[in-house]
Amino acid sequence: MFSRKSFLALAVLLAGCAAMSAGDYRDRAAQMMKGDFSERGQAGLGRLDQDETQALCSRRPADGALDRDAAARIEKLNLDGVRYPAAGRLLGDWREGEKIAQSGVGKQFSDNPKAPSGGNCYACHQLSPEELSFGTIGPSLRSFAKTRGGGEAMQRYVYAKIYNPEAFTACSSMPRFGRNGILTEDQIRHLTALLLDPQSPVNR
Repeated sequence: MFSRKSFLALAVLLAGCAAMSAGDYRDRAAQMMKGDFSERGQAGLGRLDQDETQALCSRRPADGALDRDAAARIEKLNLDGVRYPAAGRLLGDWREGEKIAQSGVGKQFSDNPKAPSGGNCYACHQLSPEELSFGTIGPSLRSFAKTRGGGEAMQRYVYAKIYNPEAFTACSSMPRFGRNGILTEDQIRHLTALLLDPQSPVNR
C-alpha cells in the first residue's frame, strides 16, 4: 500500500515524464543502455549508436506505420550503398551457401572475431526440404528460383537483398549482412547461389 509521500513522489515523476519530448526519451534510453552495458570482446558499445536508417525506423509511430516519403528515403539510402562484386560474378557455390545458412556463429562476444560468421538463415526462413526446424519470421524460400527465375536481374536483386534488405523493404527485420560486415562478399555470393542454383536443395 502506497503512502501519501509515495504518491507525491510518483506524481512528480509522472509530471516529469509528461514534459519529456520523444527526443528526450530516446537520448535518455541511449544513456541508460550505454551505462548498463559494457564492452566485451568484439561486442562493443558502438552497436548502440544508430545510423540514419535506424534512427528513421525508431521514429515510426506506435502502430508501426511508416509514411511513404520516409520509406522511400530509407530504401534509396540503402540501395545506393549496395556494393556488388567487382568481378561481376554474383553466384558462388550453393554447397557453401547451405553451410552459411545453417550457421548461427558470429559477432557475439564469445565468438572468434577472426572466424567467418554465419547467416543463421533457418532461424527465419524455410529453405531446404531436408531441414525440419526453421523459423517463420521471414517468408518461405523453398523453390525460390523455380517461382522467380534465376536470370541476371534476379541475381542482382537477391545479392542486394542479402547485402542490405533495407534497400527494398524499409525497416526490415532482416540483418544488413553486407552493409554491416556480417558476411563477406563471397559468403553473400554463396547464399545467392543457394537460392538460385537449380541444383540447390532449395530448388529441387
